[in-house]
Amino acid sequence: MAITPPALASLPSHERIEQLRRRIASIPARTDGAAAPAVPVEQPDARFDARETLPAGSTLTVLPAPDALATLLPKQGLARGTVTSVNGASSILLSLIAAVTSSGKHATVIGLPKLGLLAATEMGADLNRCALVPAPGDAAIDVAAILLDGMDLVVLGLAGQSVPPTRARAVIARARSKNSCLVVTEGRWDNADVRIDSQVTGYTGLGQGRGRITGITVDVEVSGRGFRPRSATLDLSATNGTVDWAAQTPHPQSLHRAL
Repeated sequence: MAITPPALASLPSHERIEQLRRRIASIPARTDGAAAPAVPVEQPDARFDARETLPAGSTLTVLPAPDALATLLPKQGLARGTVTSVNGASSILLSLIAAVTSSGKHATVIGLPKLGLLAATEMGADLNRCALVPAPGDAAIDVAAILLDGMDLVVLGLAGQSVPPTRARAVIARARSKNSCLVVTEGRWDNADVRIDSQVTGYTGLGQGRGRITGITVDVEVSGRGFRPRSATLDLSATNGTVDWAAQTPHPQSLHRAL
């Protein structure tokens, strides 16, 4: 018996993911090598609405981030309806996924087949709340646009691509209308609201060329629209059976390196 799909927010997580999978599967394959068009945003399909559209002038809600990283972010977390670019150490990206899913929210990861999910679970991620699309092919951006309808956080691996501004604007408009947060990595996305750049600068646990890595040190810089760049050195290590960040003294200056 055919059933009209209700709003995604009212569905159990397994049914919500199944609805989104069906919509992803409806994207036609491309055989001419051309990029698939961006999903239209002017009149999104109301059957797949996951949350209310933000009213004009409203204050964006925020998805959680690890405490040490949250102090660097302008909203102390990932603001819904925005785009964040994350580049450098994968531990930063994994910890954001862990913070969001462990809080009871849902995330999806697109185009990152080598992402270390074991490390994410050690940081507290709830993989039951994380959908994976490891090989979206040329439709990665279209898949991301669709999943913004039903997920709190969408992580999009760009595979080295530079996204044209016109296409980026269409996806940004969708993120804002659906009150979701888009995180992009491994590529170029101009005019992101927030940019998180990082690099690993040290390891703990290694002796004279041998031993076991028990932690890493990462330099992090956060920049973006409407606020001064902020930077700090963060240590990632296991404490009381969990892996988490701890902040060292913030840097007085921004990181200086070629990105």
